[in-house]
Amino acid sequence: MIPIPIASDHAGFDLKETLKSHFSSYQWIDFGTNNTNSMDYPDVVHPLCKSLMPEGQLGILICGSANGVAMTANKYAHVRAAICWQMEIAALARQHNNANILCLPARFISSDLAIDIVEIFMNTSFEGGRHACRVDKISI
Repeated sequence: MIPIPIASDHAGFDLKETLKSHFSSYQWIDFGTNNTNSMDYPDVVHPLCKSLMPEGQLGILICGSANGVAMTANKYAHVRAAICWQMEIAALARQHNNANILCLPARFISSDLAIDIVEIFMNTSFEGGRHACRVDKISI
């Protein structure tokens, strides 16, 4: 199994730890943060994105709304970070957009829903086909 990079800010710390515990069979690479003390989310997003292998590796970012981590992550040409707050959105992010980073809004979803979203995101494949040419147009 390819190691899964994961990171959160202070608002997402508890959810990050819950996911790591629930999915204990996964090999995690934790980029932090390591507590609930206030911190700046770009400080964990940049190292995670720089470590992400361009093809085939998925990652998880968590902050209060998921907006900040997604905006930061999407600055990288090889990243397609998707904010997912429903299971169907997670499936479509993988199937249609070939998203490789799942961004979770810790303040707006339950731990149980987050677990379901991660399960779907990690186990759904990109459909390719008509979606591939669209995804190819994302990077500039």
